[in-house]
Parts: sequence; structure tokens; C-alpha cells
Amino acid sequence: MSPLIPGSLLPALTKDTTIRFLDASTPLPGETFDPQAEFRAGHIPGSQYFDISIFSDPQSILPHTVPSAARFAHLFGQLGITPQTHVVFYDQGNVASACRAWWMARLFGHEKTQIIHGGLNAWRQQNLPVEQGEGASHAPQVYYPRIEYSRLAGLGDMLEHVRLQNRPILDARSAARFYGTAPEPRAGVKSGHMPGARNIPYKTVLDESGLFLPATQLQALFVQAGVSATTHPITTCGSGMTAAVLNVALELAGFPSNALYDGSWAEWGSTPDMPITNGQNP
Repeated sequence: MSPLIPGSLLPALTKDTTIRFLDASTPLPGETFDPQAEFRAGHIPGSQYFDISIFSDPQSILPHTVPSAARFAHLFGQLGITPQTHVVFYDQGNVASACRAWWMARLFGHEKTQIIHGGLNAWRQQNLPVEQGEGASHAPQVYYPRIEYSRLAGLGDMLEHVRLQNRPILDARSAARFYGTAPEPRAGVKSGHMPGARNIPYKTVLDESGLFLPATQLQALFVQAGVSATTHPITTCGSGMTAAVLNVALELAGFPSNALYDGSWAEWGSTPDMPITNGQNP
């Protein structure tokens, strides 16, 4: 199943009552919109709000940390979702939110999950209706997760990969943050990048309208960064949000064996004694 549903196919989806649309919109650093207010102002009919801040580990000091399997299962089940439900994520424009939600669902073994390519804007461009209010509600279900550990990397994993330089590390932050010429948006986080990491700002894999580039262009971009069918790349960013854009792009480019470093730079840059480089140093 492709990660993306193109806008041209959306009219047909309105007839499929088995699909669950979930708006996963979450502000990135520097964005100030209220995603839940925006959802109430206009959303796909029958959709629900997927709150990434709730689908996180409440005990973690890091933003957006993956929840436990039990927490994810409980929250997903409360939305009325079962492992057989076809889940379609979308967001209100920043792309990363829907990608993070998609990646999380795949991490916990939900195979029937996709993203509307272009988000709510793509829906509107097809002249499809939107509705206002709190969104749909469904009877709670029992959800059984099946976590795919190969999709997730932790701090210890990253220390080992940095030491061995055995897997491409793709950093989705801006070049200025990657090279340490711009400060990090979070207090107490050092500037720079992991030794050996490659910088692929997440907007690099998108065109001017915010849609993903064609698969051939994505493949060429990743191959240039050292990715192949056998290298199993790991993505990272500031807090695990925009990195997920690269994970989706890797899937589209034909590199489905990939992982995301969940703690990302918020963890690495605030943990004492982590190896850090900056400037043009490798």
C-alpha cells in the first residue's frame, strides 16, 4: 500500500464508509496556529482529530516521544479503530504532522494506513465538502498493536551507529541548524550535528506546492546521500516530526527499510558528552 493517496482519488473515497480520516495537524517550532480550533472550523466530514501531543509518552521530558504500545493501543482503540481499519491521515498544511502520524501507526504495526497527498488543501481543491464542529465519534474498540522495532532508533542505537558509521543518518533540519550557524529553538540544546550525518532538509523532498517529488528524483537524492537497498538509513530532525517526512520519502523512493531516531536532536543535543560536530566538518 502506497503511503500517499493523490488528490485525484479523493472523490472516490467519499463513498467508502469504512475509511477513518484523522487530522493529525500539530504546529512545528515557529508555527502558532491552534490545530484543534482549525479542525473545528473545517475538516473532512466524518473525520476525527488525532492529537500527536496525546499520542506521546507523558513521562518523557522530550517532545513527541513515542508512547508505550499499551498507551497507543488504548488511544487508537478509543477512536474506534481496529487493526483492520483503513486509516487515512491528513493535516492542515505543514506535511510533517501527517507523516509523523503515519510513521507512528506503521511503527505499531498498522498496515492499512495512508496520507492524503497535499492534506486538507488537496481535499478542498477537489471541491469536496468540509464540515465544522467537534468531529465524529465511534464506539471504542480493543486494539492489538504489533510493534515493528526496526522502524525505531534510540539514543544507544545512534551512539553505536555514529561510532561504526554503518548506516546513513539523514538529518531533516535546516542547513543552518545542521551546520551550527543558527541556534536551536529549544533551550539547553547545543548546535551542530552527529558526526557522519548527511543534511537533507525535509523541504528538499517536496516541490514548491508542498507535494512530494517524483520517486525517481527522491531516489537520486537519497542515493547521493549514501542510501541503498542494503544500508537501512535512519532519519532524525529536531524532535522526530520532520524526520518522518524523510521516512515517507524513502518509502516512495523504494527504500522501505528505514528507521527514525525518536529523540532526535532535542535528545542528542541536550545529553552531556554526545559527539557533536558543526560547520562543514563530517
